[in-house]
Amino acid sequence: QLQLVESGGGLVQPGGSLRLSCAASGFSLDYYAIGWFRQAPGKEREGVACISSSSGVTDYRDSVKGRFTIARDNANSTVYLQMKSLKPEDTAVYYCAVITKCVNNRPPLIVKGGSWGQGTQVTVSS
Repeated sequence: QLQLVESGGGLVQPGGSLRLSCAASGFSLDYYAIGWFRQAPGKEREGVACISSSSGVTDYRDSVKGRFTIARDNANSTVYLQMKSLKPEDTAVYYCAVITKCVNNRPPLIVKGGSWGQGTQVTVSS
């Protein structure tokens, strides 16, 4: 299974920043497109951002554009999600996953055979 491990979440005040990390367990991320997703209590999981294997394509949901940045370090097989100007509505468990493809203006889809990790909790509150 293509399972990833998320880290970097925490409690932050509105307007604050966090950087989430996504690492592979038992395989290299280098050749895969990766997506970040989040799930707030009582809501469905939603795509937040994605990045192609070469970093040539990145995409974001409208609500995070200009505040979140996705990047990857293939040398260290890690994908990051830098989050700035955080809002209470960003509170959720954040997951990363191998996706089929990163396409502009299309929600990322986890690949067949991919699986969800435990995620990392992000709480934005004063």
